[in-house]
Amino acid sequence: MDPWGHFKTITKHKMLVMKYCFRIGLYKQGLLHDLSKYSPTEFIQGCKYYQGFRSPNNAEREDTGVSLAWLHHKGRNRHHYEHWVDYSLDTEKVIMGAKMPRRYVAEMIMDRISASRNYLGEEAYNDQQPLAYYMKSKEKLWFIHPETKRDLEALLRILADHGEKKLLHYIKYVYLKDEHCAAYNALQCVKRYFKKEQ
Repeated sequence: MDPWGHFKTITKHKMLVMKYCFRIGLYKQGLLHDLSKYSPTEFIQGCKYYQGFRSPNNAEREDTGVSLAWLHHKGRNRHHYEHWVDYSLDTEKVIMGAKMPRRYVAEMIMDRISASRNYLGEEAYNDQQPLAYYMKSKEKLWFIHPETKRDLEALLRILADHGEKKLLHYIKYVYLKDEHCAAYNALQCVKRYFKKEQ
C-alpha cells in the first residue's frame, strides 16, 4: 500500500489533463476531470494496488477478478467510452456503445496523452505512443460506437503524424467548433483541415 505514491500519481495526471483541457477550451471538464479518483471507493483500492507504472485497476483485477474501483470510475466519468455502453435495441447484440459527444471524445484524448506521459515518463514518451496503445486493443473494442471509434483513431493519428500542437489546434478550432464537421466523421475533417493548410 502506497497512499502518497498513489496520490501523487493521480494528482499529477489530473493536473496534466486539466492543462490540456484548458488549452482546448474545456474548462469545466478540466476542473472536474477524474475527481472520483479521490473518493474512498477508488482511492483506497488505488493505494492498495499502486505500482506506479500502470493503473492499479489492472492489479486489482488480477488479484480479485474485478476492479470495483474501475466500475465506480467509469460510471462517473463520461470521457471513458465504457461509460457509454448500454443495452441494445438491435436483436443481434445485447449491448452496444452509444455515440459519445465530441467534448468527451476530446477529453478522452487529453486523458490518453496525459496517462501516457504519466506512466511512461517524459523521457520515454513520444506523440506516437497514445495511438500505439490504442491500436493494441482496437480490434477487441467492438462495443464502441463506430463514429466514436473512428474519431478516436483519427485524432490519435493527428497526434502521431503531426504532433501535439497541431492536434490541440485542430480539436479546439475544428473538431469542437466546426458545424460542417459534425455532419462528417473526423477522418474527412482531418483531410479537409490539412488540405487547407497546404
